[in-house]
Amino acid sequence: MTTKEKSAQLPELIDPRGPRVTASITLIVLISAFLTHSTILVVVQLIQFTIGGFVSPKKAPYGLIYRKLVQPRLGGSFIGEDIRGPQFAQKVGFLFAALATIGAFTKVDLLFTIPVVFAIIAAFLNAVFDYCLGCQIYLLLQRATKR
Repeated sequence: MTTKEKSAQLPELIDPRGPRVTASITLIVLISAFLTHSTILVVVQLIQFTIGGFVSPKKAPYGLIYRKLVQPRLGGSFIGEDIRGPQFAQKVGFLFAALATIGAFTKVDLLFTIPVVFAIIAAFLNAVFDYCLGCQIYLLLQRATKR
């Protein structure tokens, strides 16, 4: 196997502090959306999750905020984290935000409230305890498919 082939197999790495910061921003946006029942805030979060899940967490708005404003102030080196877990978590967030957006536009309160609350819980766990539920689901699925 050539060096080029080996590097093609290696996953992209991200600063592991980034998802925690972006989860903090997500938590603020989602709590605000929940308290105000704001369709606009849920759509903002849907955009974040769409880009983070289907393009790259690095290219999503909160990822850019982290890389441009927060990371330079943290300094120091870090051990990179595989991007696939956080990206999968963004896809899970996308599903919750999509359901909440549908609920907001159709004025079905439970379809708005339940997904937002689940997303708030997930963002809280990541922001406060550095425990990413979506990442854990990703790892479980990886183990299950390798058997």
